[in-house]
Amino acid sequence: MAHSNLLTTENERILSIDFFRGITMFLLIGEFSELFGNLRDPYFKGTIVSFLGTQLDHHPWNGLHFWDLIQPFFMFIVGVAMPFSFTKRWNRGDSWGITFRHTLQRSFLLLFLGWALYCIGPGRLCLRLTNVLAQLSFTYLVAFLVMRKAVKWQLLVSFGMILLSFLLYQFWNVPGFNQPYQPDHNFGTWFDVNILGEMNGGHWVAVNAIPTTAHTIWGVIAGMILMNDWAPMKKVRVLFLAGMVGLVVGFALDPWVPIIKRICTPSFVIVSGGWAFFALALSYYVIDVLKFTKGTWFFAVVGMNPLFIYLFAHIGGNELIAKIFKPFVPPFFSWGGNLAIDMATSILVWFSLWYICYFLYKRKIFIRV
Repeated sequence: MAHSNLLTTENERILSIDFFRGITMFLLIGEFSELFGNLRDPYFKGTIVSFLGTQLDHHPWNGLHFWDLIQPFFMFIVGVAMPFSFTKRWNRGDSWGITFRHTLQRSFLLLFLGWALYCIGPGRLCLRLTNVLAQLSFTYLVAFLVMRKAVKWQLLVSFGMILLSFLLYQFWNVPGFNQPYQPDHNFGTWFDVNILGEMNGGHWVAVNAIPTTAHTIWGVIAGMILMNDWAPMKKVRVLFLAGMVGLVVGFALDPWVPIIKRICTPSFVIVSGGWAFFALALSYYVIDVLKFTKGTWFFAVVGMNPLFIYLFAHIGGNELIAKIFKPFVPPFFSWGGNLAIDMATSILVWFSLWYICYFLYKRKIFIRV
């Protein structure tokens, strides 16, 4: 997750990677501002605002909303950056063993931070491992271990992880947990209850880390494509084709294997991976091929300190900022009632979280693990 100098073979920065990571993080911190929830207020029912609010929330079960793609996008873009950062280290003389030890340390730290965030809320020790940091700790390690293998072996491992998850859901027959696609009656819930000792809220399960490993591995492959000395348009075509294959296969599987983000079914992993490839292809084409770079820095600065801003918002930084603005907003927005006040406060919180990233960026302060 640390920011690194992403360089092509021509020693030029691939701005689309910074943009992709930055806009993903910008949306993630936007959730902490609570603006997205305001968009779903009954006042907006039946309007485009309500539709937007719905898309900025997870689908309740079988289906796909835009917000369901944000975590896969993050897992994917972390993978994209890996070939650049590790190749740079290997080229300067670091051995595989040194980078492996660093990867282990980073993975354990991510796991610890992901676990610790769940303990802060209830104020007690609990074993929940469903947030993006805890999941990434596993996917990052596996992606590193196969990164120097041929692409066919990386693909084999990625689909092997998806298949392993599918088989566990289909054939792990435990009384009360033998309905693979029903909320809280599947292998994922059984694992959380019987192995981790606690059920997660919202039907999320810890074993999502197994199939979503594919997202990080596919990101590594996408990064290798961008590092290749192919013509830029060939890179765009290959990334776009991979995305289209993922979309077609993922949606085609839905009648038999439903698209469910909360338990990361194979169809969900494949279709969200397809969207990730497609989004990267579009970003690379617009920003690095057409050179339309105006405004990309706005999002890129958020991606420079993803770990810090995620943790800051997650432990209550957003609430602290909201308290600071609370006395000053009502005099200017009382004409719109509580909804207008809440929305104005949320926008100010979101902008403040962005400005913290900008402040750190301007002072070249990058929080790394």
